Amino acid sequence: MLEQLLPEVNWEKVWESTYETIYMTTWSVIATFFLGLILGLLLFLTAKGNIWENKVINQLVGAIVNIFRSIPFIILIILLLPFTKVIVGTILGVNAALPALIIGAAPFYGRMVEIALREIDKGVIEAAKSMGAKTSTIIFKVLLPESMPALVSGITVTAIALIGYTAMAGAIGAGGLGNLAFMEGFNRGNNQVTLVATIIILIFVFIIQFIGDIITKSIDKR
Repeated sequence: MLEQLLPEVNWEKVWESTYETIYMTTWSVIATFFLGLILGLLLFLTAKGNIWENKVINQLVGAIVNIFRSIPFIILIILLLPFTKVIVGTILGVNAALPALIIGAAPFYGRMVEIALREIDKGVIEAAKSMGAKTSTIIFKVLLPESMPALVSGITVTAIALIGYTAMAGAIGAGGLGNLAFMEGFNRGNNQVTLVATIIILIFVFIIQFIGDIITKSIDKR
């Protein structure tokens, strides 16, 4: 039926590109979550008045986060081409897109993690300290559980942004639906391909937002 409605669309390429987008998004979201979590915890814990207060480290991590958050993604991809070539061995394909996707998104999520941690009632943290809790206990038993709804909401927003990033990466050879829309749709004047790629990306966004909202509501005890 789809072939009859959209005869100019090569569905084999569509499904292949869809898989590539899912692949890039999944692995970059997983890596971004953990790297962003580390950055956010460092920013929070080394801030003034916190457990690991250290002005130098805080400013250094903050500067790194701000720099990479400020670079437009399409420019970041180009800047990271030599680095990508070294660690991946190529600058084309889905794996070549991963370093730029992760480096572009992790600082953004790191700031969201920091903001989520700042919203925790300081009385809860002080109570844990007064009971002699170790730093690791405070992190895993207090900070992360208390901020989990905001962390899930943040990674949901980041995942949606990463889908957009994969589309931009696709335009310069990374594969995925962005590459399909650009190469098969725009370059060949095939509006049907562009439309299909857009609809699939929108479906991904709606699904991720829906799942993120459900998880956030289920763990938010407020």
